[in-house]
Amino acid sequence: MVAIIMGSDSDLPVMQKAAEVLQELKVPFELTIVSAHRTPERMFHFARTAHERGFRVIIAGAGGAAHLPGMVAALSPLPVIGVPIKSANSLDGWDSILSILQMPEGVPVATVALNAARNAGILAAQMLATSDVELLQRIQQHKKNLEAIVLEKAAQLEGRPLLRPDP
Repeated sequence: MVAIIMGSDSDLPVMQKAAEVLQELKVPFELTIVSAHRTPERMFHFARTAHERGFRVIIAGAGGAAHLPGMVAALSPLPVIGVPIKSANSLDGWDSILSILQMPEGVPVATVALNAARNAGILAAQMLATSDVELLQRIQQHKKNLEAIVLEKAAQLEGRPLLRPDP
């Protein structure tokens, strides 16, 4: 259902976080490398046919010039979530952020924070959950789990018994 693509295998440590959260939420995904600059024909084919292969959302991570998310969005009818990645040749990640964020009108790319592939995975799952009640319930449980973790840490910090929210 979700395609996770990246420009290089050096992006894998960041993009793996999207795969992990999709796995936790039981959302099917595929993970691969599609370089906008080194394999443009592969990128064109992937973007133009992703919807035919059953994908419903694309998460595209890229560093540096970060053309991959925008080019895929230009070619595909599917929603694209861009993950700017701070790469070795990056300008503190700003080049990637601005390349993905500043898309022209008519070619939207949802953009998460620098290296925030986990958020991209959650956002993709939330998009899919608009038409999947079971997935929506898993996302709701995920949010409750986040709340419980914060309350536990707050209770430990404050040195008092844990106060649980009403169900």
